[in-house]
Amino acid sequence: MPDHTIIESDKREFDPAEDDFDEFYFPRPEETDFGAIAEQAVSRRGFMQGTAAAGAAAFVMATTAMTPLSALANENRFGFKPIPANTLDTVTVPNGYNWHVVAAWGDPLWSKGAEFDDATKGTGESQETAFGDNTDGMALFVDGGRSILAVNNEYVNNKIFYASGKSAGPDDVRKSKAAHGVTVMEITEADGTWSIVKDSKYNRKITADTPMEITGPARGHELMKTKADPSGTTANGTWNNCGNGRTPWGTYLTCEENFNGYFSSSDANYQRSDELKRYGVNLEDRGYDWASVDERFDISKHPNEPNRFGYIVEIDPMDPTSTPKKRTALGRFKHENAEVALAANGRVVVYLGDDERGEYLYKFVSEGRYVEGGDNDDLLETGKLYAAKFNNSGAGQWLELNPETTGLKSQAEIAIHTRQAASAVKATTMDRPEWVAANPRKAEAYCCLTNNKNRGRKPNAGGDATPVGGPNPRAANNYGQIVRWVPDGGDHLSDTFAWDLYVVAGNPAVHSDANAGSKNVNKDNMFNSPDGLAFDANGMLWIQTDGNYSNAKGFAGMGNNQMLVGDPATGEIHRFMVGPKQCEITGITWSGDRKTLFVGVQHPGERGLGNSHFPGGGDTTPRSAIVAVSRDDGGLIG
Repeated sequence: MPDHTIIESDKREFDPAEDDFDEFYFPRPEETDFGAIAEQAVSRRGFMQGTAAAGAAAFVMATTAMTPLSALANENRFGFKPIPANTLDTVTVPNGYNWHVVAAWGDPLWSKGAEFDDATKGTGESQETAFGDNTDGMALFVDGGRSILAVNNEYVNNKIFYASGKSAGPDDVRKSKAAHGVTVMEITEADGTWSIVKDSKYNRKITADTPMEITGPARGHELMKTKADPSGTTANGTWNNCGNGRTPWGTYLTCEENFNGYFSSSDANYQRSDELKRYGVNLEDRGYDWASVDERFDISKHPNEPNRFGYIVEIDPMDPTSTPKKRTALGRFKHENAEVALAANGRVVVYLGDDERGEYLYKFVSEGRYVEGGDNDDLLETGKLYAAKFNNSGAGQWLELNPETTGLKSQAEIAIHTRQAASAVKATTMDRPEWVAANPRKAEAYCCLTNNKNRGRKPNAGGDATPVGGPNPRAANNYGQIVRWVPDGGDHLSDTFAWDLYVVAGNPAVHSDANAGSKNVNKDNMFNSPDGLAFDANGMLWIQTDGNYSNAKGFAGMGNNQMLVGDPATGEIHRFMVGPKQCEITGITWSGDRKTLFVGVQHPGERGLGNSHFPGGGDTTPRSAIVAVSRDDGGLIG
C-alpha cells in the first residue's frame, strides 16, 4: 500500500509498498540470465490458453455449494450498468446508487474530542480521540442490532498530515502514533445516512503504543526479548496495518505490513544483521522520526524490537478492555490480509500474502478445530504453516515450513524469520501477493498479484530468483494479475491444488502483446494493480485497485483507482466505482442487512496538498475516508 513520503536528505519520493526506499539505498543485482528468462514469456493468447487449459479440468468439475456453474453462467448477476473510467476528484458509482462519507481522518469518536482543524491538521491530543489516517482493511460486526466497525489506519502522509509537511518534534510523533493502528467504532444509520456514534462503549483506539500479548511459537524466544520486555511476551503497538480478516468466532484480524519503515539507527555505522536486511529494516526510517521520541525504534540500541512486528494481530471488537494478541504462528512478513476459511474437518485455514516483490503466498492450518459456540479463543495459537509452490503445469502444492524442511532450528525461528523459511523450501516467488479471498460458495481462493517491475530482472530481498512463468507470466510486470486455485478434493486442508489465472490486467487500447491483458479485459473495464479483494454473499468477486493513476502512456484510459466486480463463473468484469484523484480504493465490508456497502478511500491527493480536496471540496485538506454506498431503491448490494 502506498506511502509516498519525502526523505529530507535527497527529496526523493518513495513507495514502501514497492520497496523503492530499500532499493535506492540497497540496490539488488540484476538477474544474470535475463535473456533466457524473458524467453519464457509468451504471447497474450499463448500464456492465457496454456494456464487456463492446465487448470480447466479442476474448475469445470468443481461446483458451487448452492448453484451449478452452468446455471450461474447463464445469469447476469451484476445488477448494475458498468461505469466508465474518469479522473474526477470525487467518488463515482453507477446510476441507481448513491454514496456518502461515514467517517474521515480526524473525526472525533468522543464528545470531548475536537473537530478536525483544516488549518493545523490537529494535535497529538486531538488525534488520540479521533479516527485514524489512511483507512484500509475493515470489517463490520453486529451486536444486538448495533453496528461496530473495525478499521485499519495504515500510515500517515507527512506532506498532508502535518501543517509543516514533516514531523517536527514530540507532539508530531505523538500525533503520528495515534493515527496508526486500528479504530473500532460504533456507527449508526438515520434517514439513510451512516455516522459515528460518539461516546459508544465500543469506541476504541488501538495505536502504536497499545499493549499487546505475544502468543504462539515465538513467545518468549530470545529474539523477542528486549530491555523493556525481558520475557519476550508483550509488545507495545501495531502499525502499518494493511488488509484484514475476520474469524467465525467474531474477532478481527489486523495485518502488520511495512513495519520496517519506522525503525532507524542513531549509529550511522551500525551493521545490520542479514535477518534485518531481509525485512528491509534500514538505518533511516521513512520520515516518521519515531526514534527521536521513543528509543525502542533505534535498532542500534534495541536490535530485537523489529522482530516483534510483522504479525497478524487478533482483536475482540466487542470488548474494548480486551488485550490484542499477536499470533506469531501465522508467520512474520509484510502481511497484506488474512483470509479465513474452514476445512472439511473444522480446522481453521488462513491464507496470507507477503506484499513485496518476489515474496511468497502462505497458508496456516490450525491444530485445533472450530466448534460453533465453543471455546475458539486460541485456535490461531498453534498449527502448521505452509508456503505455496506453483508448477507451470497448472498444479501446485503447499510446502510445510518446519525445522526439518527449512533447516531452521525451531518453529519459533520459523515464526520470526518466515521469509527465510520459505526461501529454504524453494516456494514460488510471486508478483507481490496482496489480498486473498475465498469463495463462500465453493472451495476455491483468489489472490491479487498486484505488479512486479523486477519480475525476470532482479531477485527478491533474499536473493531468490524471480523467473517469468507460472502465475507470474510477464517480465517487468506493470499491470498485475489475479491467480486462483482449487484445493484437491474440494477441501482447503489439502496440500495440493489446481490453479489458473482469473484475469491478467493490462491495456488493450495501447498494447497488442501480453501487456494487453487476458480476454476478459477490454477497453471498457481495463485496470492495473489489483490489490483489495473480497467475495460478497452471492459469490461475486469485488476487486479494488492501487496502481498507476497517471492516465497516460501505458495507463491511458484507466483513470483514477477503482473498484470492479467479477463473476467467477463467466470471467466477466464490470467497473462499479471510481475514486477521487490520487487515491487508492481499499477495504470493503457490508452492513448487517447487506443494504449498505462500506468502502475505504485511502490517500486522496497523496502527492501533497492541492492535488485533491476530497471529501470536503473547495480548498480543504484531502482526507482518507470511509464511504457508504447504497441502492436508491433500498435493495441489497451483494
